[in-house]
Formats: sequence, C-alpha cells, structure tokens
Amino acid sequence: MVSQVYNPPKAALVTGGAVRIGKEISLNLARKGYYIALHYNSSEKEALATRELILRTGVKCELFRCDLSSPDYAKELVPKVTERFEGLCVLVNNASIFENVGFRDVTPEFLETDMAINFKAPFFLSQSFSTEASGGLIVNFLDTRVRKNPVEHFCYNLSKKCLYHLTKMLARELAPDFRVNAVCPGAVLAPPGFGDDYLHRMTRGAPMKRPGSVEDIINAFNYLLENNYVTGECLFVDGGISLT
Repeated sequence: MVSQVYNPPKAALVTGGAVRIGKEISLNLARKGYYIALHYNSSEKEALATRELILRTGVKCELFRCDLSSPDYAKELVPKVTERFEGLCVLVNNASIFENVGFRDVTPEFLETDMAINFKAPFFLSQSFSTEASGGLIVNFLDTRVRKNPVEHFCYNLSKKCLYHLTKMLARELAPDFRVNAVCPGAVLAPPGFGDDYLHRMTRGAPMKRPGSVEDIINAFNYLLENNYVTGECLFVDGGISLT
C-alpha cells in the first residue's frame, strides 16, 4: 500500500495587507488559492473588512497584528504564522511608512523608525522565513525612486534603496530554495491626503505620460509569482518615470 504524502495548503504572509496595494495583493493571492496571513498594525477595521473579502473567495485568512518598528516583534511574526499555516511559501514585504522629512530635519528617532519598518523588518522577516519555510518566494515592494537620488522623503528613499540591494543579495544567498524579487511601483496610488492631480504631475514628463493602475502592479507581481526561473529581479512598473 502506497502511503500518501501530506501537502498542506499553500499560504502567503502579506505585511500591510489590509489597505491599498497590500489589500489587492492579498485578494489576488486568495483568488489563486493561497491561504492568507494578513498582517496589520493600526488598521484593524480595514483588516477585518479585507479578511471578509478574502474569506468570500473560499480560502482561509487569519489576521496577525505586529508593530514592525520593533525588530524583536518582526522576528516573531513568521514563527507565529507558520504555527497556523504549515504551507507558508510566499512572503510579501509590503508594509512601509512614507513621510516627507528633509535631511536637515531628520532626528535619530525618525531615522530609526523609518529604517526599522522599511528595511529592518523585511530583513528579519526574510531571515525568519528562510528558516521556517522549506522554500518559496519573497517579493519586496520598493519604489521607482530607488533608481535615482531624490532628496525629498529622504529617509524613505534611503530605506528603499537599502531594501533594493537586500533583494539582490538575498537572491544569491537564499538560492536555489528561495527566489527573491521586487516590484517598484511608480505613480499608481496617490499618498493619503493627495488626489489624482498628484499622480498626473508625477507623470507629466514620463514616457507613458499617464499614471498606472493597481492592475499593472498585480500583473507584475503575478509574473514574479509564476515564473520559477526569475530571481533577483526588480520590476519597475512606473511608465518609464525612472528613465527620465
């Protein structure tokens, strides 16, 4: 009699998965049959609403609250997820903060918080994921700005540049069991408090001369998800903004 091998349902951890691009990535993965570990910190109301939408697709979804500004808390998140989802095989480092503070106004506390959420958390989450999971995919969400050297949003840009280089280094370090890639969105979603005119100003001199859509981001993400021979890639989904 041939014994059957137990394969737990595949699962994905999405940080900042309650709102904006994180929400759409979570729903996209759910529609593909992934169980969703949805991380949030302060967006509990939105996380509950997103969870309901995910459950309607027929897959399991559990919420995990974690303050990623603490590296110690970040280190604990993946082990908590794998206790509930044995088949964890995708990590999406999407959570970030985006504040416009000039270089001369940066305080040690602000720099530490920005680097902790935008760089250190993905670093330690990836470290835990590579230990807890037997293999899989890491997708980091960067920004089209990493290709240039803009000085507004100084700490944000610096932290995303660090994450860009971490993506490349981890692709070498964790192969062949893990693939590590990134998506670099351009003018797709305006920051909270800004309207579509913000996006149109950003794209005025870009080759495509128009903002993108969340669907463009999902298409890029799905390419990285489904092509098992791609690692170390950072896909710029920006209408050519980074070329100008």
